Amino acid sequence: MDLVEKALEFEQRKISLKTTNERIIASKEIKALILGINEIYKKTKNPNLMDLMKRLTVIKKKAEKRLLMTVRV
Repeated sequence: MDLVEKALEFEQRKISLKTTNERIIASKEIKALILGINEIYKKTKNPNLMDLMKRLTVIKKKAEKRLLMTVRV
C-alpha cells in the first residue's frame, strides 16, 4: 500500500503548477500513481481506491489544462 500512501501525500501536497516544468512533472507523477492504483483496484475492487483515482484525475486534468494553455500561446 506504499503507492496509496504516495497518492494521498501527493493529493495533500500544495502544488503551485506555476512553471511548465512543474506541470509536466506533476502530470507524469499523477499518471504513474493512477496507473499503479488501477492495477491494485483490478485485484481488490476496493471502492476507496476508485475514489482516490477520481480525485487524482481531477488534479491531473487541471495540470494538463494549464499545460495546454501555455503551449497554445
